Amino acid sequence: MDLRIRGSVPADPFLSAVDLFETEYDLDRPVHVDVREDPDERTWAAHYEDRHVLNISRQAATSAMARELVLHELSHMARNEERHASHVQSTEEAIFLALSGSSVERRKVAHCYQIANHMKDIYADDITLSVAPAEKLVHFLESELARALAAKPGPSPWPDSRLVTADADPEITAVNAAFALALVERHDLVDESHRLYDLAHAAADDAPTVELETFKREFRSLAADPTESDYRKALVDVTRQYAVETANRATAAD
Repeated sequence: MDLRIRGSVPADPFLSAVDLFETEYDLDRPVHVDVREDPDERTWAAHYEDRHVLNISRQAATSAMARELVLHELSHMARNEERHASHVQSTEEAIFLALSGSSVERRKVAHCYQIANHMKDIYADDITLSVAPAEKLVHFLESELARALAAKPGPSPWPDSRLVTADADPEITAVNAAFALALVERHDLVDESHRLYDLAHAAADDAPTVELETFKREFRSLAADPTESDYRKALVDVTRQYAVETANRATAAD
């Protein structure tokens, strides 16, 4: 793999991530790493015809989670190169189809993008967890969910949060909890005595209009290699379930 780091950070986490990734996978396009000074810069990948670009903050690149963050983004790049349905489907199109004709709060529209990212993350982590140990990921999921449930959640102790919104909104936190459970169950990472289950049920208690089990089932049961049509339907269904049906349940409860 052609990996080029632009920024003065230790190369070890990047090279270690590449070593793990290349035990089973490879990328055709080079990877350019842009190290950002802003500690709030999220870790994300951009894809172009001639390269991938990994954007990561210096804080994230030097953290204990650096290798895992890089490996996760390499997995997204692999899904992009293989033209996996989850990584070619337009999120905007799916959200438009899901919400057409409905009046939806702006915050919930923003949450729909996070839900779409969760679905992409499921497929990226199918790769990540096939080549790397799961302990840090499980701890990450547990820590982020616990932080979101805190009375006054502060800045994330992790350099990049895939789970929580800035204000730890109870409804999206419950969906995030469902995502966390779906991921660990999809890969048999923990049993039901794990603290993650207690945290998830606490999140569900805080958001009675969100059906934890429904969202967990939707995420966990995503087909490994869906057609573009099937994936679009799954994304539209889960988006509508969150943005429209939870609102309907809230109205009915009033």
